[in-house]
Amino acid sequence: MIRLGIVDCDTSHVVHFSQRLHHTGVPEDQWVDGARIVAAVPGTSRVRSAADVARYVQILREEQGVEIVEQPADLFGKVDAVLVESNEGALHAKRATPFLERGIPVFVDKPFACSCDEAWQMLNAAECGGTFVWSASSLRFAREVQDVKRRVEFGGVFAVDAFSPAHLHPRNPGLFHYGVHGVEILFALMGTGCQSVTSICEGDVDVAVGRWEDGRLGTVRGHRRGPHVYGFTAFAERAVVPTLIDAGPLYTELLRCLVSAFQNGTAPLDSRELIEPVAFMEASLQSSLAGGVEVPIRVRGSLSGSRSAQ
Repeated sequence: MIRLGIVDCDTSHVVHFSQRLHHTGVPEDQWVDGARIVAAVPGTSRVRSAADVARYVQILREEQGVEIVEQPADLFGKVDAVLVESNEGALHAKRATPFLERGIPVFVDKPFACSCDEAWQMLNAAECGGTFVWSASSLRFAREVQDVKRRVEFGGVFAVDAFSPAHLHPRNPGLFHYGVHGVEILFALMGTGCQSVTSICEGDVDVAVGRWEDGRLGTVRGHRRGPHVYGFTAFAERAVVPTLIDAGPLYTELLRCLVSAFQNGTAPLDSRELIEPVAFMEASLQSSLAGGVEVPIRVRGSLSGSRSAQ
């Protein structure tokens, strides 16, 4: 049984994850085996209210049997792996690095980071510690997304129009706060290789168009008006697949991948798959602020001893 620790409790994910891992409060078909959350650090938040954090912590302690500790260092020796659950992406490198340097693997909840520099900091800390770090939106593992990837009869995907809510927050600018879900759908289906982004933000919508190195185009529409829904249209060689995503199983599918990664000691996404969505969102923000100009993606940094990806 993998012992998991949580750092920062300012997202409802800490409750949703514990319910599924502890087999409480959700239907049996959403249970995930192989890990338990044994301890958590409440932390503070500049994204959610203190009342929200207190409520999540109370549920963890009283309903889920999770030990509440004061400092991240209190988790050393208690856990086999860590979930960094800070809502604020700019805190993730600071939260994850001490564990990675000690060889403790880490899952970082979305967004992985709010800059490529901070993302590379975590990847290099993991390499130095002989462990791994990874991050993903649950939308990357949506059954509908994975089904398109498996269906070889569709042929290659040459374009994707993805959409998701894209609520804004100054601590996670642009698509980093919630539009990351649509970005992760896009990259799950298109793969890596995006070279530039053109993005427009108009009140209640963000539209970002990525240009891939092989000439493919993919778009993300982040909406702040209308129903709270996720989906995509995938254009493949022998099929066009318009899809609304069922959000019900999302946490379960992510947790199954998460537990498997910690059991096997291998991240399900490589460094390029982790960095490029961050670079996409960085470039999208720059493009929007500049009035919609095309901005090259610059995947700055590299793993220690490896060739830098520019």
